[in-house]
Amino acid sequence: MFDPRQFRSDFPILNQEVNGRPLVYLDNGASTQKPRCVIDALTHYYEHDHSNVHRGLHDLSNRATAAYEKARSTLARYFNARSENEIIFTRGTTEGINLVANSWGRQNLKSGDIILLTEMEHHSNMVPWQLVAKATGANLRYLPVTENGASLDLSRLDEFLTPEVKLFAFTHISNTLGVINPVRELCRKAKTAGALTLIDAAQSAGHDLVDVQAIGCDFLACSSHKMAGPTGMGVLYGREELLNAMPPWQGGGEMISRVTYEGSEWKPAPARFEAGTPNIADTIAFAAAVDYLDGIGREKIASYDHHLAMIAFEKLSALGFLRILGPRPGQSERAGLLTFTMEGVHAHDITEMANQSGVALRGGHHCNQPLMRKLGAPSSTRASFYFYNTEEEIDVLVDTLKKIKNFFAP
Repeated sequence: MFDPRQFRSDFPILNQEVNGRPLVYLDNGASTQKPRCVIDALTHYYEHDHSNVHRGLHDLSNRATAAYEKARSTLARYFNARSENEIIFTRGTTEGINLVANSWGRQNLKSGDIILLTEMEHHSNMVPWQLVAKATGANLRYLPVTENGASLDLSRLDEFLTPEVKLFAFTHISNTLGVINPVRELCRKAKTAGALTLIDAAQSAGHDLVDVQAIGCDFLACSSHKMAGPTGMGVLYGREELLNAMPPWQGGGEMISRVTYEGSEWKPAPARFEAGTPNIADTIAFAAAVDYLDGIGREKIASYDHHLAMIAFEKLSALGFLRILGPRPGQSERAGLLTFTMEGVHAHDITEMANQSGVALRGGHHCNQPLMRKLGAPSSTRASFYFYNTEEEIDVLVDTLKKIKNFFAP
């Protein structure tokens, strides 16, 4: 049995009222809350160890450098990378994908090449490829989703994954549909076709075991703030041989081995992709966050995610006035989020009225504009769960939605 109450006290922010009601935080797909150990890691660094890394010989710099590089080792272990050199610290998933697009993409893509995406991609895994395609002459292709966004249409994968495809970039878990894509199978098929793979793991890295060697991906990007860590921090995993063949994306200090007035030479990865003073404190706190998640057990978190999703799906479906996007029970496994629409009521009205009852939801297009238009739901509301949410909070959500429906259509 998994009891979320044993962890709630670790999160100071959850113990508050919003508009006179106990906070029910169901916006974890946008950003998760932070446990005390992460907050303490930030405080300890600034109170005891702050200095620039890699550049000093004094004790503070040595301690900061050791903690920073230990964090890299921690993240390499967390994702089961072959080497610490395959872990690049970024500002998050968006920057990681942009790094690959601008470094690998501009160097390797040419006119006639295909970049394969899916119709369920977040804008962060779409817009960078649109930009690089325009710059290189490459073309974009999108693997479709099935009716109501229940899954990718894998029956058409061979039709889309042709020899012209140089990169297949896809999400692990859809931030709107809750679909869990079969990433191992997708990577295996892409490798057979001669294409590299990039996984957007923003919604999966903090919820389940993400083993890059077992998955077989070439690149993977995630964000700390969606996995109990600080904002403005993330990781790009890349196979070491690919990273060392890619040119730097940004130039500056620390990423060079030699500079003359005429030119420069680059350090190997990961240094060549970490120009300038890094986000030291948040990197250290990110490592504290993943240690905390491993202490709970990522398999347990994933199982509880699914448990909450099934309960929420059952109770919200029973209301009779919501359209729930994504897979239904029996179609495919659903991650811990539900996105829905209420006829005649805009998502922003739902989220604002829910907020008056202390319930934090997300309303809008969820950075999935093309997908939402295809599904005929340009505005929708999302409830997304984490291991500190309770079944009772789902009951609060249900009661809140009933009140909202009665307000607009008594």
